[in-house]
Amino acid sequence: MSDILSLKESVLVYLDRSGGLQRLGEDCRPFNEPQQMEAVYRFCISVNPSDVIEVDPELGHCVLQDPLTATALFQSVCFLAIKTLSLLDKIHTESQVNVILKFTHLPPFPEYSLDLSTFPRGNGAMRPVAMEGLVIAITRVTKYTQGARFLCSDDECPCSAGFHHIRVHAPGATESATVRNDFICRICGSALKEDVKFRVLGDKQLVEMIHVRALDLLSAHQQSSLRYQSVTLFLRDELCNSMRIGRLYRVLGIPAHVHQWPNITWSVEANSVKPWEPEYPHAVSVSFQQLLNATSSSRWRFCAVLSHCFALSVAPPGLYSTLKLALLLSLVQNRVDERETFHNLDLLAVTTDSLVLDRLMAYSLQLARRAVRHQAAGEMFASLSRDGLGSGSANIHAGSSLLATGGVCMLGDLGAYRKDKLDAIQSALESGSVSLFVPGKKYGEDADQQISFPVLCSFWALADQSDASKRSLKADAVLGTVDLGPVSSQLADAFGLILQCRDVGGEQPLHTLQQAVHSGKPLYPSCWDFTTQDCQELLSHAQALRVEMSPGAERMLHGYYMASRRVRTQSQGVKISVASIKLLISLSEAHCKLSLRPRVEEEDAVIAVLLCENSVTLKHGASALIIPPESVFPCDLKGVDGLQRRDDILEDLQQNILRFIYTYAPGAGSYITEE
Repeated sequence: MSDILSLKESVLVYLDRSGGLQRLGEDCRPFNEPQQMEAVYRFCISVNPSDVIEVDPELGHCVLQDPLTATALFQSVCFLAIKTLSLLDKIHTESQVNVILKFTHLPPFPEYSLDLSTFPRGNGAMRPVAMEGLVIAITRVTKYTQGARFLCSDDECPCSAGFHHIRVHAPGATESATVRNDFICRICGSALKEDVKFRVLGDKQLVEMIHVRALDLLSAHQQSSLRYQSVTLFLRDELCNSMRIGRLYRVLGIPAHVHQWPNITWSVEANSVKPWEPEYPHAVSVSFQQLLNATSSSRWRFCAVLSHCFALSVAPPGLYSTLKLALLLSLVQNRVDERETFHNLDLLAVTTDSLVLDRLMAYSLQLARRAVRHQAAGEMFASLSRDGLGSGSANIHAGSSLLATGGVCMLGDLGAYRKDKLDAIQSALESGSVSLFVPGKKYGEDADQQISFPVLCSFWALADQSDASKRSLKADAVLGTVDLGPVSSQLADAFGLILQCRDVGGEQPLHTLQQAVHSGKPLYPSCWDFTTQDCQELLSHAQALRVEMSPGAERMLHGYYMASRRVRTQSQGVKISVASIKLLISLSEAHCKLSLRPRVEEEDAVIAVLLCENSVTLKHGASALIIPPESVFPCDLKGVDGLQRRDDILEDLQQNILRFIYTYAPGAGSYITEE
């Protein structure tokens, strides 16, 4: 008894020092309203384990090792404080005080960390743990019983009135543990009956979370022998709707065994939830620093050499360089800014060699922070099922695009998709969101509901032209346009960037044969040697850069957009949407970041204009701005001479762009100086 009194004194000291008593008084004020009459009153107490240990190590040990016992201690002290200070006259017994201890943090020791890839084993109460993971499924918010009042059925028993028999929810308990019809009075042994008008309801939501490394099984990464299992989290009351599908979170919670005869389910009662992002190593390796110094004479050369020597195990240098550059730009641009706005870059590659391009995209996926390789037969956005833990609510499962939030979703060859799937992809690309219909009657609700989810990932896709019937153009086809096979013009317009990739001279089959014969050996020793880790760290470093737009780049992008919109509307009847200017800005910023520079210059804008003009030409035909199909990489880059020749060609194209703007953009003379 003396030990318990000592612990209670320590609880009182901690509450006084931490301001908990003052907050307790503030929390009691709303309950003093005349219409507020309940059996149980809920109070959240913030607990800092480090501060508790400084007050009393034994109490700190109890908080960290046996939170249920610690909760009972805080409940008793809070009840005494409420009665002593006359904070709430409606509370008559200690059991009416429902205390929830909210941990601010846990000690940074392995004992308090739960790795979702290695589940614990054992019985009995478990200490609070911290875990990080990815939300893959979530239910709708339903009700549960926070507390209930029971009265003795014997009218002569003192427990037939008052608040002697109160039951409150405990971590891991089911609804039947709180409300049932077979409870017995502790005084006389008679049956208890619930006073229903005093039942207190709260909100409950179930969340399914997995280890973020489990996504490697859904991407192009090398698969391991590890098996991952999801864990179910119970979110209650103020924590409901604090987690979203496809996002990463750090959760503090109390593990528990949920008994639903004949099964026992392992779950976690969430205590606190915070958004979480793993630390990604980002640095510029010695090889890239040397390349940066060697190419400092031109703002175009660093990205050119990087694209030229990228993914040599899949495609030889000089082949598909434009697509390689676009993939790198897309990887750099996948980011969330300070306003929680996601920036992405969607790619559609048109080719007659879909196998190699599929491998090239798959290779690039391993450089993304998060990536999912979607299978045509799988679920793209979201699906429904009935919750299996007794709530009867709709359980919403994340599809590939939601699992790839903040990263890349690779669709592969669009020819493998049905028309309804292609229409859904087009809708998601255009609106940036996807809707899910939840029938109310099927999942225990009174009304149907339409739930919308933001789609925050970049899409990579292929359009195969290998069939001769797909390559044949119509008689009235506009010069420069390509037949996209199964991809409609509306779907093509929804993608940000379209590239046509040609295998020149049959280099790819020879490269594949050499790669098979000389496996593990560098085929091109003259190229810069960049490891996969070097590229990952470089892209992470480039993503973190914050760049500003120079006046020259801004004038070029705005002028090209206005000129192109005017020319194509008048001559082709094509309306260039506002999304085009966003794409131009996104491409120029990504090229600047990939070049490791803090300021977007006119040279970055030139690359963005050339990529966009080629993309629009493939969809709608050529305009007054005549540029070659391979304008970004117009020549071979072998040696310094090749790089210099490319710089000269790009400078000429830059002047062509300026003349195009000066000629066709309204008011161009006021902000463009003809050079």
